[in-house]
Amino acid sequence: MTGARHISVLGATGSVGLATLDLIERAEPGRFEVVALTANRNAAGLAKLAIRHRARFVAIADPEAAEPLREALSAHPEIEIGVGAGAVAAAAARPADWTMAAIVGAAGLKPTLEALRQGRALAFANKECLVCAGALFMREAAACGTRLLPVDSEHNAVFQVFDFERRDAIRAITLTASGGPFRDWSLERMRSARREDALAHPTWEMGAKITIDSATMMNKGLEIIEACWLFDLSPDRVEVVVHPQSIVHGMVEYNDGSVLAQLGSPDMRTPIASALAWPDRMQAPVARMRLGELARLDFEAPDDVRFPALRLARSVIRAGGIAPAVMNAANEIAVAAFLAGEIGFLDIVGSVEEVLERSLVDADMPRDVGSFDDVYAIDARARELARNLIETRSTHTARTPRT
Repeated sequence: MTGARHISVLGATGSVGLATLDLIERAEPGRFEVVALTANRNAAGLAKLAIRHRARFVAIADPEAAEPLREALSAHPEIEIGVGAGAVAAAAARPADWTMAAIVGAAGLKPTLEALRQGRALAFANKECLVCAGALFMREAAACGTRLLPVDSEHNAVFQVFDFERRDAIRAITLTASGGPFRDWSLERMRSARREDALAHPTWEMGAKITIDSATMMNKGLEIIEACWLFDLSPDRVEVVVHPQSIVHGMVEYNDGSVLAQLGSPDMRTPIASALAWPDRMQAPVARMRLGELARLDFEAPDDVRFPALRLARSVIRAGGIAPAVMNAANEIAVAAFLAGEIGFLDIVGSVEEVLERSLVDADMPRDVGSFDDVYAIDARARELARNLIETRSTHTARTPRT
């Protein structure tokens, strides 16, 4: 392409957003120009990034962070400031050639949708868009002519070796999972896992929510659903294998027996660089992978007993309808409760499963997923059910005498 590629980063102060801006800063001058940046509540971080990258517009979701942001940018009147969820969506709607959608969770659905409707290139680390509203999201992307560029390391890996022109030659794809910090823990030991244990990921540096999802393997469950929509595959053609070294990120198996894999060091800047430069390539400051220095590459089947999230996710895919959005919302609430010390580690997936069961008989739960408004309503009600469940359990636990 000629001229600068205009870039917006939604979720600029998170790990993916920071890695994206790091790559932009390292690129040759004039290759990229930052249009808009957003953050949830990190006003100081957002202001620093806006100044460094000469952003034209910044948006902070949390109104309480508005004044600190204005103060931090008081000497830069050329940078326009927006506040609230509407401003974040407005940032996403600003004309850009390429947008990074890196807002974690269902909160990223509306702004990601705004970016998608521009009909340009959308790089997304927000898997929840496809989990909660897969059919709607893919239909909208096709209608707008938007190029979807996956940034999750596994989906980006598959994207790089997936022959879209000869889809009928593809037998299956495989997503790899590190196994997280509890890969070798017994179920009994996992029962007493602490917050710091779950956040100690052995190979990846990620935000807290995604790190906990990796520990429960719910992250991989969500990724199975995402892959089904992104690559238009049935669930039985999306496989998962545990690979603790995190060197092989994804594989595509073809009908002739060939298996093409993407390998690389466990550094998110590789898949981000792949998406940022697409359809070209760019330099990324990642450690070179030298196969001669790798003692071994291990692969094993996931344990559905210790990590029931995979089983639950596959049942949700089969159920369809409201189930994926309910599972995602309940998981977000359960992860937050675990991080706050309100529930135990094994209660995360257990709570999600119970919310799914309650949603089937809940009179206030919407039943249709015919529009994005339906998705928002399902998400809101599922969160309410999850909070009620966790509050009830916490109250019961507090009243139960210790023996």
